[in-house]
Order: sequence, then C-alpha cells, then structure tokens
Amino acid sequence: MDTTQNTQQREVILTGDRATGPLHLGHYVGSLQQRVALQTQHDQTILVADMQGLTDNAHNPSKVSSNILNVVADYLAVGIDPIQTTICLQSQVPALAELTMYYSNLVSIARLERNPTVKNEIQSKGFERSIPAGFLTYPISQAADITGFHATLVPVGDDQLPMLEQTNKIVRKINHLGGKAILKECRPLLSDAPRLPSTDGKNKMSKSMGNAINLGATGKEIRAAVKSMYTDPNHLRIEDPGKVEGNIVFTYLDAFHTDKAYVAELKAYYRHGGLGDGTTKNVLEECLQEMLRPIREKRAMFLDDKAQLVEILKQGSQRSREKTEQVLFDVKGVFGLNLF
Repeated sequence: MDTTQNTQQREVILTGDRATGPLHLGHYVGSLQQRVALQTQHDQTILVADMQGLTDNAHNPSKVSSNILNVVADYLAVGIDPIQTTICLQSQVPALAELTMYYSNLVSIARLERNPTVKNEIQSKGFERSIPAGFLTYPISQAADITGFHATLVPVGDDQLPMLEQTNKIVRKINHLGGKAILKECRPLLSDAPRLPSTDGKNKMSKSMGNAINLGATGKEIRAAVKSMYTDPNHLRIEDPGKVEGNIVFTYLDAFHTDKAYVAELKAYYRHGGLGDGTTKNVLEECLQEMLRPIREKRAMFLDDKAQLVEILKQGSQRSREKTEQVLFDVKGVFGLNLF
C-alpha cells in the first residue's frame, strides 16, 4: 500500500491551544475528544501557541513558558498520538511569524477592531484603554497559522467563525495579487459537543478563576469542585421538585456519564421531588473520579520524562518548519521578495 499517497489525500486540519495553563474538562469536551477521533483519518497538526499566549501575558511570560510541557502532557494523556498527529511549538516555526508580518499589511486596524471575537476578548480582559498590538493582530496570526499549513479544515466554536472569515479574506487577497491559487481557503469544523459551563455557573471556565476541573486534578480537587457546583437555588428540601435546566450537575452528567438512561432516570426523579443535590453530586463525583484517574496517572507519567516531551515538540516543530517554509516562499514571491 502506498501510504504516502494516502496521507496526501487526507484533509489537512490545524488546531491548537494557547499555553497559558493546564487543560481542563472544557477543553476535553470541546476539542480534545474530537482531535483523538480525527487523527486517524486526517493530516492533523496541533499547535502549542506560545507566542499567541504572550499577547496578553507578556508582563508574566513564565505563565506561558511554564505551561508548554503541561499542555503537551495533557495531549498525550487523553490519547493524542504524536506519530499520527504532529504536535509543534509555535515559536519554533518561524515562518508563521513572518507570514503574520506580510499579512498585516493587508488588514486595516479598523477591520481588526470590528472583529467581534477580538472585541469580546478586549472587553473581558480589560484592554479597552490600552490594547497590546500583538493582541489586536491575533486574527492575522491565526491566519498565518492556518495558511502556513495549507489547512482546509479548522475545528472551532461559533465564537471563532469571524477569525476564519478574516483568514479567507487574506487568502483571497494573496491569491489575487499572485494571479493564481497560492493559498487555500479553509472552512470550520463545528463540534456538536455542548459548551461546558464553569463549575460556578457564572463565568467562562478558567484556571485562574478556580472554576474549572483540570485534567490532572487530584481526587480531593475533583470532590471539592463538584461539591461547590451550582444547582437549583429553589431546591431547598429533598422532597421539593427540582429544576434540571441550568443545573450544572446535570449538565456535567450529560457530558460525562456513560449510562444515559440512568441520567434520564435521575432527571425525572429530581424534577418530581425526592432526590437531593448531595446524591446527584455524589453520582457526578464518582463518574469524574473514574474518568479522570487514568488521565491523571498518564499525565504524571509523561511529566516525569520531560525530555521525551521536549523531543516530541522538537520533531513536530521540525516537520512543521519544512511544511510552512514552502508556503512562506510562495507568499514572498507574491510580493516580489524572492531575490535570492
């Protein structure tokens, strides 16, 4: 069998995470499970986006550098195979930064400021009065990442769709200037997984806010997180009918419990009255403890051999450099910069 030909026929996927903290259950539901499933049938690259992590953490760079290997360990612990999936480090693929520079000349400041994803992030991070230039140009950097790998399929949430729209506008401009198809347009791969709420039910899931359960969480941390979960504030007594909708415990049970019929029975019982919040939380805790225990153990094993994690990143980054340098050469040619 000609495996090279099969690989070339696979659709190219680019995905990734900013290295600003260990990954949590929100990542697991929203992207990690999907990546494990995609890696056998697609040419998939996962980018550990350390440079993009600095766009709002340059004042505290250790928040990024100290988490690079944590993120890689999380990938391996959930089943991402570095042989099937290329795992690379953004800062070690220099063509991406150079592409960002060329693309930045094709996008106006006003266009970046109108990007709804950027606007929401600026507000949430309190950057209204002083926006780091790197943060504002985040969509251009993402366009460089996507086009640098000739990715045609990008797993994203609804909130990232404006980023892909910006990418395709850049692609069309480059192709127009070059007079031919230099770059490839991409399309989104939207996950059908539910968006997992934070454990407090108030804010976006975040390690810094203490409202997320990390993949490496200890048994004690899992127990504490589940006990603190928001339920139905009007469910004051066990015999009272309870509301399932908006109840974080049931949202997590829907996402993680393998026996869906049992969860349906719990919901009916809770709605009728007679099922306490403590009981439902115990069911959820047992479920999460069982699911996260092997992930936590694998993660710890990988972190015990940091040299192996670095080698995986080195090899993946080298393969990525080879891919992206050809794209960079082609884009420089569009601007007449390939003099030698």
